[in-house]
Amino acid sequence: MLNKIGHLKVEIFKIKNRSGFAAVCFEHLTEGKTPQEAYARMVKALRRSNRKLVS
Repeated sequence: MLNKIGHLKVEIFKIKNRSGFAAVCFEHLTEGKTPQEAYARMVKALRRSNRKLVS
């Protein structure tokens, strides 16, 4: 499943041999129990890394 955050593509997939989903985008990996949770965590991670790049 592909989503977008701005111009960045976010790939969400089911993790094999584990319960939950993962999201990969721009050298970041996040996990969550649902695809929505993994996506929300990705948004938060990208916001944090963006602040580090600006500073």
